[in-house]
This record gives sequence, C-alpha cells and structure tokens, in this order.
Amino acid sequence: MDFGSILNAALSSALGPDAIVFALAAIGLNIHFGYTGLLNFGQAGFMAVGAYGLAVSVVTFDIPFWWAMCIAMLAPVLLALVLGVPTLRLRADYLAIATIATAEILRLVFGSVEMSDTLGGSNGLTGYASTFQDLNPYTTGLDLGIVSFRRGDLWSLTVGWILVALSCLLVWLLMRSPWGRLLRSIREDEDAVRSLGKNVFAYKMQALVLGGVFGGMAGIFLALKQASVIPTGFSTNVTFFAYTALLIGGAARVLGPVIGSIIFWFLMAGIGAFFSQATSGLDPLIPDFLMTNTQASLVRLVLVGLGLMLLMIYRPQGIFGDRKELAIDAR
Repeated sequence: MDFGSILNAALSSALGPDAIVFALAAIGLNIHFGYTGLLNFGQAGFMAVGAYGLAVSVVTFDIPFWWAMCIAMLAPVLLALVLGVPTLRLRADYLAIATIATAEILRLVFGSVEMSDTLGGSNGLTGYASTFQDLNPYTTGLDLGIVSFRRGDLWSLTVGWILVALSCLLVWLLMRSPWGRLLRSIREDEDAVRSLGKNVFAYKMQALVLGGVFGGMAGIFLALKQASVIPTGFSTNVTFFAYTALLIGGAARVLGPVIGSIIFWFLMAGIGAFFSQATSGLDPLIPDFLMTNTQASLVRLVLVGLGLMLLMIYRPQGIFGDRKELAIDAR
C-alpha cells in the first residue's frame, strides 16, 4: 500500500481544477439555497449554457474569444430569467422541478443528433481554448513532493483560485449589505418581507440570476481547463455533488462552499485511490471475493454518501455552519 501516492491523489484533487469547478457551482447554490431559500436542482444547466455559450460562439460562429466570454456570461442570466418568471411567484418546489427538468432538457439538446452541426452532438466541441492556453505564463509544472501539477493545470489553478477568491469577496460584501440581509429575511419568512412593501419576486429573481452567473462561471472554467465540452459532463450528479460540497462546508457561510468542495474532493480521490490499491496487485489487501477492483471505484460514493447522511443527522448546519443561521433538519 503506497500511502504517499494516495495522499498525492487526494491533495491534487482537493486543490485541483475539479475542486474549483464545484466551489464556484456551490457558491451559486449558496446564493440560491443558503441565503435565499431557493431550491435550484439544475445548477448543471447553468454550467452547461455557460460552457456551450463559449464553445459554440468560438467554434460554430467564429466569434472572437473575449466576445464569446461575454456571451457565455450572458447565457446563464437569460436562463435564470426564463426559469424565474413563471416559477418564482409559486411555491419553492416548482422551481426545483423546473430547474432539474430544464437541466436535463438542455443536456439532451446539446447531445442531440439534429443539433450536432451546431452543438457538436455527443462528441461535444473542441478548439476554442487556445487563447486561454496561450496566456499561460508558466514554463514548467509544479512538484512539491506530496502534490504536483502539470504546466497547464498550474495555469488553470492560478486563474481558478483567484476567481474563487474574488467570488467569495463579492458574496461577503453583498451579504453584509441591506440587499443581503433582505435575502436572509426572504429565506426565513417571505410573507413578512412582503408585508413590509418589499418586492419579494424581484429580489428572488436577482438572487436566481446571481447564483446562475456563478454556475455559468463554473461551466466556463470547466470548459477552459479541459479544452472540450461534452453533454455528459453536465448530468444531474454534477448538481448533487455541488450540493454535497455546500452541505459539508455549511450553507449560508461565505467560505462554506469552498471548504466543502476541498473536503469533498479530498475524500473522493483519497478513498478511491485507497480502495483501488487495496483491490489490485498479486496479493491484494482486500480479497477478490469481498470486493473487485471494479466495485472499489464505487465504494467512495457509498462512504461519502453515508458520511453526508450522518452529517445531516448530527450536524445539519454543516461542518463550519452556524445552527442559528441555517440548519437542514434531516431527522
């Protein structure tokens, strides 16, 4: 058992591009669910329109990269407006149904054969990230012994973590403002806020748009770091992983989504690497009749899911959350 390689895999994943993608997505969900009480189960849809907005603009319509970035940032805003107008005046569960259905519809449309000439079909799109890659100032990668990153990943990490830091700063400033305090009030009792003459619908729409933009940023970063977009990269489990990161770190906390994403990917990669080694080789630590190498890849999901269940029972506010601020009661 090589514990050094297990630690390397866990830290590389916890600090790597995947953690950044889900930190940004979870920051958006924190705006929706943590601060406003909106149940958005389709964050993958906001990520998809951001990623495809960039890729389609550059590859299909030959729009310059920086203009394509503007289009990609505008796409989640339009999606939020389309979803919010008919649903935000209704109960919260209508938004949940609309968002998860929309995310699946978008994924199927992006992968459809009929739209393959424009959207790339199931093979996706490539050839749009050269401008981003050409900006890379690093000549070599980074190797600290316990963690290492290639040159391209190091550039993505630099941009990504700066983006996460700026996003957290923006959320911190907004939530200390009267606007942020009003969102918390809507989460607690929107009828009381409405009785004070506030336009609850407008504030919900603003929160939905802002959180959707963070989701779009996550999709854009994902598209840039892997230099390709494919429909299967935006399935419903992406949204549920982002919610897991949010709940682990603590909803309604500025740094909760970020820390939660780091912990989530540390556990996913570390547990996966441990059981992969434990079930492989000539003399595996775990006999084949108990667990095969194929089954080992799924154990991490079982254990992380079990840990999340226990967390919701014994600390529903998350590891760093405040029970007085927000607690998800799972009992």
